[in-house]
Amino acid sequence: MAVDLDFKAVLGRFCTGITAITALEGDQPLGFACQSFSALSLAPAAVALFPARTSTTWPRIREVGRFCVNILADDQEDVCRQLGRSGQDKFADLRWRRSPNGSPLLDGSIAWIDCVVEREVDGGDHTIVVAHVTDLGEQREAAPLLFYRSGYERLAVV
Repeated sequence: MAVDLDFKAVLGRFCTGITAITALEGDQPLGFACQSFSALSLAPAAVALFPARTSTTWPRIREVGRFCVNILADDQEDVCRQLGRSGQDKFADLRWRRSPNGSPLLDGSIAWIDCVVEREVDGGDHTIVVAHVTDLGEQREAAPLLFYRSGYERLAVV
């Protein structure tokens, strides 16, 4: 079907920011890079993210029940790549501290959002996660890391 072939190419023209979803399982930091993230509601404050059903990290974060969304800066492509790998210590050499909800807050991210999982909905090959925002903040002024047409991009300053 042509829709299947064109779907990824067409939607790849929609630019997204890149986040790192992090949590602590005991003393073990967990995380994955996530470009499928969105604000959902202002009242009550809620966000949505869409992890792949193949993710081995999301089920562990779901069990923790809370996480931090780290909005990555344009100089954090290496952080994104590191958290996008599987089967390795994703947090090796990453600097972080605990957010107010106890999740890893990555040094250098431009902003963060602490969340608790509210519910999940079937989203085909992804899961739709709705999460309540419990706290948030900005860390530094920088341009965001972007994803466009299957590659990393940065804002052009005019």
